[in-house]
Amino acid sequence: MSVATLDAVASKKKKKTSVEPTPEMVAAAELVRQAKAAGLDLTGPDGLPAQFTKTVLETALNEEMTEHLGREKHEKSAEGRASNSRNGTTQKTVLTDSVGEVQIEVPRDREGTFEPVIVRKRQRRLNDVDEVVLSLYAKGLTTGEISAHFQDIYGASVSKETVSPVTDRVVEEMHEWASRPLDSVYAAIFIDAIVVKVRDGQVANRAFYAAIGVALDGTRDVLGIWGSPGGEGAKYWLSVLTEIKNRGVTDTFFLVCDGLKGLPDAVEVVWPKATVQTCVLHLIRNTFRYASKKYWDELKRDVRPISPPPKKREVPPRTQSGGSRSR
Repeated sequence: MSVATLDAVASKKKKKTSVEPTPEMVAAAELVRQAKAAGLDLTGPDGLPAQFTKTVLETALNEEMTEHLGREKHEKSAEGRASNSRNGTTQKTVLTDSVGEVQIEVPRDREGTFEPVIVRKRQRRLNDVDEVVLSLYAKGLTTGEISAHFQDIYGASVSKETVSPVTDRVVEEMHEWASRPLDSVYAAIFIDAIVVKVRDGQVANRAFYAAIGVALDGTRDVLGIWGSPGGEGAKYWLSVLTEIKNRGVTDTFFLVCDGLKGLPDAVEVVWPKATVQTCVLHLIRNTFRYASKKYWDELKRDVRPISPPPKKREVPPRTQSGGSRSR
C-alpha cells in the first residue's frame, strides 16, 4: 500500500517537473532528426546550418515569386492561362557571413520581370549586417555602440566580436589602397583640402588633404588622403610627398595647390624640376575678396575669359558614303 502511494507521488512529481516543448524546440528536433537520417553533419560547410540557410532562402524566394505572379505554383489565374508563369530555376552560389557559401535555386518567370528582394539579381554576398556596421562605423560609433544599436533598433544580438572583424577588414583594405604602387610620372598633381566632421571625443571640423594625379594619358587618380595635423608646414608636406615618391612617383610636371605654407619648399626637395602653380580657380575666387559685393557681377564678366569652359569639339558633317563633306 505504502509502496503504491510512493510510486504515485513520484509519478506526479515527474509530470509536474516535465517541461512542455515549444514549437521551436519541436522544429529544431525534427531538423536534427532529418539531418541525421540524411547523413548530414550538424556542423561544417555542408552541415545542418548551411542546409537550413538554403531552405530559408529558397522558401523566401518562392514566396516572393508567388506574390509577384499573384498565385501559388501549379495554380491557374482567374482568367485562365496567364501570360506570365514560373519558368524553372537558376542555380546561384551566395556567400554568407555565418555559414560561408550556400548554393540555392532561384525561381524564374517567363517574362523575366521577377526582381527578388532577399537575394537580389547579381548579388553574390549577403552582407546586410556588414553594410549597416560600416555605415555606423563611418559615422563615428564605437564597436560597443554599434552592438547596442543593433539590439535597440533591430532586436538582434550582434556582439562586439562580430563587429570588429568587419571594421578591421575595411581598415586593412584602406591601408592596402593607401600603399598601392603609383605611376612613375604624372602630368600634374593637384593637392586640395576637404573639410569633414570627425568625432574624436566630440564632433569637430577637420581638414583632409587629397592628392589627385593626372596621368600622361589624361586619366585622373586619387593618390592618397592625409589628415591635417592642424599646423601644416614644410616638414609635414615633406613627409607626404616623400610617401608619394616612395610609392613610385619619380617626377611630375606641375604641382597645383592653393598657397599651402611650406609645400613649395617640400616640392623643391622631392621633385626639383617640378613647377609649383597656384590653382587658377582659387586665384579667380580670391579676387572677389578685394572688391565690394556690388561689383561682383561686373567682376565675374571680367574674369570669365581667364579660365573659359572647354568648348565641344565640332565634328564635320559626313556624306552618305561616309567621307567628310568638302566644299
